[in-house]
Amino acid sequence: MEESTTELTQDLRKQLTSTRQRLVEHYLGERDPQRYLAQHSLAVDQVLQQLWQQAGLDADASLIAVGGYGRGQLFPCSDIDVLVLLPSPTPAELPERVAALISRMWDIGLEVGHSVRTIEECLQEAAADITIETNLLENRLIAGVAAPYQQLISRLDCQRDPLAFFEGKTLEQQQRHNRHFGVTNNLEPNIKESPGGLRDLHTILWISKAIGLGENWSDLVQRGILTQAEARLIHHSDRQLQRLRIDLHILARRREDRLIFDLQQSMGLAWGLQDTPAKRASEQVMQLYFRAAKTVSQLNGILLPNLRARLYSQVPRITQNLNERFYSVNGMLGIRRPDVFEKEPSAILEAFLMLQRNPELTGFAPRMLRALWHGRSHINDRFRKNPENRRLFMQMLREPGLTRCLRRMNLYGVLGRYLPGFGRIVGQMQHDLFHVYTVDEHILMVVRNLRRFAISAFNHEYPFLSRLINDFERPEVLYVAGLFHDIAKGRGGDHSTLGMVDAREFCEQHELSAEDTELVVWLVGQHLTMSSIAQKQDIYDPDIIQRFAELTRTPRRLAALYLLSVADIRGTSPKVWNAWKAKLLEDLYNATLRVLLRGGEVDLNSELEERKTQALSLLRLYAVPAGVEQKLWSAAGHGVLPAPRSTRNRLACAHPQPLRQYRHADGAGATVG
Repeated sequence: MEESTTELTQDLRKQLTSTRQRLVEHYLGERDPQRYLAQHSLAVDQVLQQLWQQAGLDADASLIAVGGYGRGQLFPCSDIDVLVLLPSPTPAELPERVAALISRMWDIGLEVGHSVRTIEECLQEAAADITIETNLLENRLIAGVAAPYQQLISRLDCQRDPLAFFEGKTLEQQQRHNRHFGVTNNLEPNIKESPGGLRDLHTILWISKAIGLGENWSDLVQRGILTQAEARLIHHSDRQLQRLRIDLHILARRREDRLIFDLQQSMGLAWGLQDTPAKRASEQVMQLYFRAAKTVSQLNGILLPNLRARLYSQVPRITQNLNERFYSVNGMLGIRRPDVFEKEPSAILEAFLMLQRNPELTGFAPRMLRALWHGRSHINDRFRKNPENRRLFMQMLREPGLTRCLRRMNLYGVLGRYLPGFGRIVGQMQHDLFHVYTVDEHILMVVRNLRRFAISAFNHEYPFLSRLINDFERPEVLYVAGLFHDIAKGRGGDHSTLGMVDAREFCEQHELSAEDTELVVWLVGQHLTMSSIAQKQDIYDPDIIQRFAELTRTPRRLAALYLLSVADIRGTSPKVWNAWKAKLLEDLYNATLRVLLRGGEVDLNSELEERKTQALSLLRLYAVPAGVEQKLWSAAGHGVLPAPRSTRNRLACAHPQPLRQYRHADGAGATVG
């Protein structure tokens, strides 16, 4: 008996390996992820059924597929989640036979995630843990007795509280998004767990099934929760993410759900993409991922509020009129008619402006959100040329709440449609040493940093920058420069030069003054210059300062470039900005401003006195006795300024060891932008 069991185990192992290899080969030729997932699940079903039959458990227990395997979507290296449902009372020898069965599953190469419970135990565990309840929600009977399985499903349905399940899953999604948001997840996103990943789609279907609205996208279309157009987009994005995850498992030869650096280029080549002068294959495939994830995030944000509205239909509506098109409903912005955006497309931008002007509103109401999302198709050349729309967009740049407004516009695809250049860089990854965000996210981070300088609540972070921006007339020109400074990345060529063309066109179309237009265009073209000079040249050399002053020409342009440079560096990565770079940029700004205020020439005597003052401060810091410096200064030439040397070199001579540590901690200090 033992020999036959061993022989069967070996045969099943070979059968499983051969079947899996054949399925992968077919998938690589057809590229149909849903067919692969279903056939892989079926192949494992057949193996488990043979093992179950050999164990002689057909009349004693039930073998149930749960989780992703229960959904019929088994990825190449995913766990096989099964529940062995035992009768109550359980015969004494039955658990031992089940344990032997689980052991044989592992022997043939199945990575099994298993639980062994009675019906009562399943009900208790599901009531105590929403994760277990969700796992049991997706199920299929693989082998064994059908009656206990059907009884379990029926009792779980009766026990489930739809409202509690909805709140639990939405909270779980929010916590998951928080865990998977950050630098690492921008560089190496998790296809399953990150915002916009497969789990967001699963959450919608879990909730819809739990509240009795359907088990798939077709059911939601029939129930009026999902439109046909939305269903097509979800289906496309779902297939894209499934294909990415399958390819990732195949390339990694293990369960790997993160698009890690080591595999991104191979992934791009597997998708038939090729390196171009402007973009590597890895950057192209990452852009495909980010765009699919953005679509999922958009639809998840539409469908969950609609499901909530179905559940809470009896909750009293608290409304307040705002104007002839909009009103507030339970703390959200709503529209009076579903065709508002079709008949008055300008209301699309007005809606975002209304949220800016009414910060007590938490977002868009479900009906309005769907109408807004579908109304994006009206944002075309005619829309962009409309003077009223241009006025509304510029007004947004002048109102409080700009950062949140732009992020909402980007999330729902409005910003990329209004600014086509911005739409081209949505989801575009940057494979360099500094940027950890996609280009669109980096741009929004830069605008956020500029806005943060202007908000009094954050004045303590950078007091000097806050004073500068609060004294800066028409700060919206800085936000325009922030929006356009990297907008031409990925086109090939110098993105600063190419971005100047887009920036000038925008400024002229939106009727900025000639002075402000030239400032924006200049900032876009020079946005890397100040950080480059500060980190790569001797900013204590009067000749360097003189040339930089000739480039900036006016204190206003200098202040604008300083503000943009700091916001840009801080927007590349949380780890790039440091006190050393802050000091270099501030010293460069102050030295250049003195030159500009003196009529464009360096006053050597004033510079000398200032350097003497700085040197005295350093000498006192290291407890050097007063007066000892006089002999050195006399030997230097009786007041004649010596040949310039960097402050770093002077400090290194006076106190070398601490300086070496300081520079080492900062790194090379290369220019970023």
